[in-house]
Amino acid sequence: MKTPKIIFTALLMCCFFTGFATIESLTGKWTGLLKTDQGDEYPLLYNFKIEGNELTGTAKTPTGDMPINDGKITGNTFTFNVIVNKMEIDHTGRFYGDSVGVDISLGDIKSHATLVRKP
Repeated sequence: MKTPKIIFTALLMCCFFTGFATIESLTGKWTGLLKTDQGDEYPLLYNFKIEGNELTGTAKTPTGDMPINDGKITGNTFTFNVIVNKMEIDHTGRFYGDSVGVDISLGDIKSHATLVRKP
């Protein structure tokens, strides 16, 4: 009876390590376009770095590159914030391999953007 348990455990371990390797692919530059309900458009550029279960890097803003703060990774989702002009902009994202969906919120204002890897 131990053989099925060993095989099941091995399969779970493979799934875990495959998921971990996938989120590691998030490292790099990602671009997108944030469209607001008012019709404004803002280019997005992030340079993500994975360090264990932490997400670090920078976000390009109108005032220059700003550090990614409080970046955390759980499975293929992540959270972080960027401070621009003393305003904390929260980000919640999901990594899909070839794209990233990110929800961006500043207080009650919420928007969604899709990011793609920058060549």
